[in-house]
Amino acid sequence: QVQLVESGGGLVQAGGSLKLSCAASGRTLSSYAMGWFRQAPGKEREFVAAISWSGGSTSYKDSVKGRFTISRDNAKSTVYLQMNSLKPEDTAVYYCAQARSSYLSGSYNQASFGSWGQGTQVTVSS
Repeated sequence: QVQLVESGGGLVQAGGSLKLSCAASGRTLSSYAMGWFRQAPGKEREFVAAISWSGGSTSYKDSVKGRFTISRDNAKSTVYLQMNSLKPEDTAVYYCAQARSSYLSGSYNQASFGSWGQGTQVTVSS
């Protein structure tokens, strides 16, 4: 079983940037696609971004395209989410998750991901 630990969250003003990290231990994540999800207060958890095992393919929620970038360093067993031009509506707890497959399937529901981190809070003030 892999353990995922997110870090890098915090409070930032609108228009600012944050870089989230997700470190894996217990099992390598290099063979699996990885994803980032978020959950705002009173809302359901939603898909944000995903990356294939090699990093060669990525996918994003429409509202973050052009602002967020997902990447990975398999040698460090770490996945990143660079978030630029942050908006108040990006405020949420951000979770990383390990997919059940190596490649991006086009389906990013939570059932497609088997292991989850505890989350890191991102707050964007207006």
